[in-house]
Amino acid sequence: MSSSTLSKAERTAAQAWDYLSSAMAETASKAASVAGDKSQEWADRSQEFAGKAAGKAGGKADVAWARANAAAAALAGRKPSTPWGLLIVAGLAGAAVGWAAATYTRTALAKQAEAEERELTETAVIVGGTDV
Repeated sequence: MSSSTLSKAERTAAQAWDYLSSAMAETASKAASVAGDKSQEWADRSQEFAGKAAGKAGGKADVAWARANAAAAALAGRKPSTPWGLLIVAGLAGAAVGWAAATYTRTALAKQAEAEERELTETAVIVGGTDV
């Protein structure tokens, strides 16, 4: 082989190597980008799950704290306090339900009385047979 043929072969090999290297680098870059996106997605999901778990744990910790305080008060001989707020709300709710039931009953009885009065009037006209 001549030197011009060898240099042409070397140039072709170098060019092929450059194309291959460029393609591999581009593929690796795309793969890294996809992996970065996926890792960010997984990180977001894990943060979401951690937040939910913390919320549940926080609620359970509050309940546990309230129970521990109630147990300590019972051991000390103190009676639990009366839940006045809950009693007031329950009383107001009961009064509202009672008022609504009474209003509905009054309305239903009034309608029933009107219907009976109408029926009696119609019956009286038919029985009386008044001619005008």
